[in-house]
Amino acid sequence: QVLLVESGGGSVQAGGSLRLSCTVSGNTDSRRCVGWFRQAPGKEREGVAASEIGGGSTFYVDSAKGRFTISQDNAKNTVYLQMNSLKPEDTAMYYCAAPYMSGCPVLDARNFGYWGRGTQVSVSS
Repeated sequence: QVLLVESGGGSVQAGGSLRLSCTVSGNTDSRRCVGWFRQAPGKEREGVAASEIGGGSTFYVDSAKGRFTISQDNAKNTVYLQMNSLKPEDTAMYYCAAPYMSGCPVLDARNFGYWGRGTQVSVSS
């Protein structure tokens, strides 16, 4: 069993930054993967980035490269998503998730079985 709790969402103006945190409890071996996803109203949930808690591997979708950075604090079992140069189209509910197996699968929501409740990010123009 894996429990995930997100924090750090909020409202910012375009060009601003936010850092989201995902604290993981339960099965937290170093190859436990944590992925960040987002879902805007009326849209499908999409992957943003993923990382193993131990920092072994990181993955980004193309839209996140250059603006978003995923990092880990293994001692705190926490994975962060630093988001810079935010745009209104980044507005969404952001979720962290973990797959049932160790290691990071393809960043598709169907591959992740444990989910947090989400944290809202709103970017105004």
